[in-house]
Amino acid sequence: MVKVYPALIHNENGYWIEFPDLEGCQTVGDSFEELLEAASEALGLYLVSLVEDGKELPTASDLSSIPHKKSVEITYIYTDIDKYRRDTRSVKKMLSLPAWLAKEAEEKNISLSKVLQEALKQKISVL
Repeated sequence: MVKVYPALIHNENGYWIEFPDLEGCQTVGDSFEELLEAASEALGLYLVSLVEDGKELPTASDLSSIPHKKSVEITYIYTDIDKYRRDTRSVKKMLSLPAWLAKEAEEKNISLSKVLQEALKQKISVL
């Protein structure tokens, strides 16, 4: 699940970034590129911890509504929180479906596992 949040980029003796909508979510980087990579990771880890704790994700603010100093850059950072989920191991599940449907899927080389994963992600709004 891709999420996007506004971020404030500071350049004071090195780069650091903070997310106004996410209390305590911030990170640093030695270069701008490193900062953006670290920001995406920090955002992903922060959000997945909320999801795994059963908490709602805060609504992302619009950039224009965030007060900031002129010396601070403001931008959006995106992340795919599925990348940071902790338990990503595969598990086997038993399922039943009509024989004709299984046969047609096999003839068309359709992976039942992949179809089920995609359908479940859509059903629980992870896509």
